[in-house]
Amino acid sequence: MDVIRSGVAADRPLAGTAVRALGDSPALRVAVRRLRALGCAVETGNEPPPDGAPAGWLGVTRLPFTVAGGALPECRIGWSGPVAVPMAGEHDVQAACGIMQVHGRAAGGPRPLRVDYVSVCAGVLAVQAVSAGVLALLRGGPALAAATSAAQAALLALTQYVAAATAEPGPGSPGSPGPAGPAGYGAPLFRSADGVRFEIETLDAEDWRRFWTELGAGPAAVASGWPPFQQRFATAMCPLPTALGTAAAALDYRAVRVVAERSGVSVLPVRAADAPGLLPPAPASPWRLRGQVVTEPASAPPPLGPHDRAPLAGLRVVEATSRVQGPLSGHLLGLLGAEVIRLEPPGGDPMRGVPPMAGECSARFQALNRGKRVVEADLKSVPGRRAALRLVATADVFLHNWPPGRAARLGLDHEALAAVRPCLVHAHAGGWADLLPDPQPLATDYLVQAYCGVAALVGGPGEPPAPSLLTLTDVLGGLISAEGIVAALLARSRTGTGVRVETALVDAARLIRDAAVPHGEGDATRTGAEIGAAPACSPARWPGRTGAVTVVTDLAEMATDPAFSTALDIGGEAVYSRAPWTFVPATAPLWLENAR
Repeated sequence: MDVIRSGVAADRPLAGTAVRALGDSPALRVAVRRLRALGCAVETGNEPPPDGAPAGWLGVTRLPFTVAGGALPECRIGWSGPVAVPMAGEHDVQAACGIMQVHGRAAGGPRPLRVDYVSVCAGVLAVQAVSAGVLALLRGGPALAAATSAAQAALLALTQYVAAATAEPGPGSPGSPGPAGPAGYGAPLFRSADGVRFEIETLDAEDWRRFWTELGAGPAAVASGWPPFQQRFATAMCPLPTALGTAAAALDYRAVRVVAERSGVSVLPVRAADAPGLLPPAPASPWRLRGQVVTEPASAPPPLGPHDRAPLAGLRVVEATSRVQGPLSGHLLGLLGAEVIRLEPPGGDPMRGVPPMAGECSARFQALNRGKRVVEADLKSVPGRRAALRLVATADVFLHNWPPGRAARLGLDHEALAAVRPCLVHAHAGGWADLLPDPQPLATDYLVQAYCGVAALVGGPGEPPAPSLLTLTDVLGGLISAEGIVAALLARSRTGTGVRVETALVDAARLIRDAAVPHGEGDATRTGAEIGAAPACSPARWPGRTGAVTVVTDLAEMATDPAFSTALDIGGEAVYSRAPWTFVPATAPLWLENAR
């Protein structure tokens, strides 16, 4: 049920709120569309955005409740933000902040993403900032002025890669970019005998062995292919033996699918960007927000102090997540001030021990989980589930990214959690949503890119479609999940009831597709060879931009560059991105002053 006693629909928690938007950029356009989806009335102005907001400005002009003082929340969107490198657009940011470097590893040198990826991420971060600012006021806190930027969004997207590049490699660390392997750096993309390009996924070495053995690949090729395939999420490279591609090409796609089903491997075709019926229409609420009927009003969230600049301070998040999407969502909530508690199995999350290490913990794991408190519980046991329920009973948010059906099997589905915490925000960061029927294939980044047409958009002109090995939908999916959770907390504060929020990697794919750059336009036509042939940190001039920008070719060098010192946390055993926003007390409404 979406309409609650207060008359506010849970899927439109900004109803009655008005925002003025100044400027024009992909980031601002994304933010405006998503604010409107939350029920906000957005007025666009012709005047330029203020200083410090070259990519756009959002200012709240009306709220559906009374607040003391004349200041209201706002958010400035920049290109460079705190990074001391002049940037004036998407490609400047991709070049200067390492996006091209990681995306291009599979091709042997930096390459631009042919979508406005960091702009989309910055737009989602701006919506989080505005929603969190309104929530802070509802909790009695101060009006907050936020700032974010495309550069901060890029560094957040790369925080795992930067951490790995700056940690001590140690034994067992994935290899760094180097000479091409037998099949090149490339993405693990295969073509069947009948011409179907397809992507595969498995998280199990035995399934991998069964699949390739039945396809006829030799044991040496099967064994040597597993490590780069397994590590591609960490290295953004996957040099596989050519024998695997040869084995895949010997059968038609239907036969490959049959072998995959027997082996427990997920296989999906790489679909064209304009394939008919590629994605169904987006849901009415991009976050699938749903309010829950309660028998008694929920208790008010803890108030914020008048000088508190962290809008989620005093709120508790319990998460049971793995890999990238879910942990990043919880990480963002922590950066907004929430207390985040991870539920981990006895002995801790196995990812803690994956090299390279930062002290006693994986650098990549730390990039998404530092600052979180940990409670170990065996959720497959009755005592473990009871411990989880006791913890949820004290929480404001429960976040998980379990595959479909696991919550019910564990006895930790929505009904069980609502019984101990009726006002809970129950968040699921999923994969396929309703796009594919059960049993669904593994919901991982590269399969989603392949099936949803993203792989056909991110490469260069004339290249066969292949997923970017930069984890595009995982990162953006984490941002969208956190965005939906902040919106759900706002809905809970206005409706007095618990709220469910469900997001998916396919939602990230939709946003990326919307940000595609048509082939042949402007500087997007530069090839990987053109920019990859340049020496490290050489200037490259992008047509139509403000001047020369430096193409980062070494993340470790970037991390030690003083220009990035205010955007990266360089203390300790590895370097991580800092919070992608800043919050300071807001002054009198800027839009009124501009109108005078």
